[in-house]
Amino acid sequence: MGIKEREEKFVMLAEKRVKSALNALRLVKNLANKSNYSYEERDGNKIYRTLLREVQSVREAFRNNGKDSSNDFKLR
Repeated sequence: MGIKEREEKFVMLAEKRVKSALNALRLVKNLANKSNYSYEERDGNKIYRTLLREVQSVREAFRNNGKDSSNDFKLR
């Protein structure tokens, strides 16, 4: 696969995956609606910290040629 094809594949996948990630974040944001859900502040803080760490991990992966380590999330 040539450089041009690899760039085209990257753009196609990046657009698709970023759109999916943004949609998933919007769905997580909906969890903040106290009219529909009951949660403790610590739960919201843990979700926020976990998402922030993962965004920072994405940033580092792009700085380090894709080397990444990820952890699964458990609220409790």
